[in-house]
Amino acid sequence: MTVCVFASSSSRIDSTYSDAAALLGSLFAENRIDVVYGGGGIGLMGVLADSVLAGGGKITGVIPSFMIDEGWDHASVEEMIVTPDMGERKKKMFSLADAVVALPGGVGTLEELTEAITLKQLGLFRGPVIILNTLDFYNSLIDFLNHMIEGNFLRYEHRGMWEVASTPEKVIEFLSDKKDWMPDPRKIARI
Repeated sequence: MTVCVFASSSSRIDSTYSDAAALLGSLFAENRIDVVYGGGGIGLMGVLADSVLAGGGKITGVIPSFMIDEGWDHASVEEMIVTPDMGERKKKMFSLADAVVALPGGVGTLEELTEAITLKQLGLFRGPVIILNTLDFYNSLIDFLNHMIEGNFLRYEHRGMWEVASTPEKVIEFLSDKKDWMPDPRKIARI
């Protein structure tokens, strides 16, 4: 299994987020789960990559060329796929993934997570979408998604498109479960 991980590139965040990213990377390596991620060398991206590598796991970076020009890539990640832009980066990451895990992050991570949910809603991505809710980081987003459901902008059934994990161990449990959300998501895509 290959998991696409979206995560913050900020190095100025609470260490609890970094601890969770490091544990998740170790668990991926221990459980022989391959990782594809945004290729960054700092923030939660860098911590995750360091942890996967330290555990002997496999990690692939996917990064736009301008980020390499800025020196934002992870120097120790040997398999680095370079894309011309952000859109191609995301497209490549999804194409390599069997599942998506979103760690806390900024607007880039939020955009990637919501695209994963959108693709799943349309049946264009079929794997698990797991939100790692360290320190209740995503509570407001989860409340907002529920607000969309209550307002009929999403169906009640759409609540099953994502799973919320409070710990890295729960992420691994969700990945092991391998339940399919819905055989044909397009049947309910239209509200």
